Amino acid sequence: MGDVLKHAVILAHPRAQSFTGSVADAYIRTVEALGHTTLKRDLYRMEFDPCLKAGELPFAPDFAPGADVQAERALLNQCQVFAFIYPLWLNTPPAILKGYLERVFGFGFAYGDGRHSAVAPRLTGRSLISLSSSGGPTAWLQKTGSLPAVEALFDTYFAELCGLGMLGHFHFGAITPGASDTFIAARLQEVSQIVGTAFGHKS
Repeated sequence: MGDVLKHAVILAHPRAQSFTGSVADAYIRTVEALGHTTLKRDLYRMEFDPCLKAGELPFAPDFAPGADVQAERALLNQCQVFAFIYPLWLNTPPAILKGYLERVFGFGFAYGDGRHSAVAPRLTGRSLISLSSSGGPTAWLQKTGSLPAVEALFDTYFAELCGLGMLGHFHFGAITPGASDTFIAARLQEVSQIVGTAFGHKS
């Protein structure tokens, strides 16, 4: 990708200082060094309300996105890349991220043809990249089927529903409180390498 893009960096972690936050920072530094622009959406710091409202159901007689959702959609509509950055808890993304997808990437923004058909992607030509982490080793998540399940639902299915091009899901396992500074630094260097490869100018 040689184009200058705007990235929505959407992160979900309750701690202001966390590996998830550091991944988001590394992502932002890397793409901005390439000349791209970023829009950071730190869901916990924003105190985003993840609860879908009755009136936000597409078949509701008074269907209308909430004011907070409309504001988010106006911001995201300027972005060509959506980067989801999150930990796995109970082997799934945090509830706040799931609620963000339900409300913001819902009917009328990411998919939906008027009031008639939900199967109508609206974000065609844009891209999705996911970076997740867990305390458990990546090999264990693969063996148990947990990571493939997350990829199937939150990457493949979601991207197809919205019409997004999937750039990859990159997982970092064994992220625990006892992990050494050297180990963490190496993982963050991997983030920079992954992002640079995905968006760097090709010679």
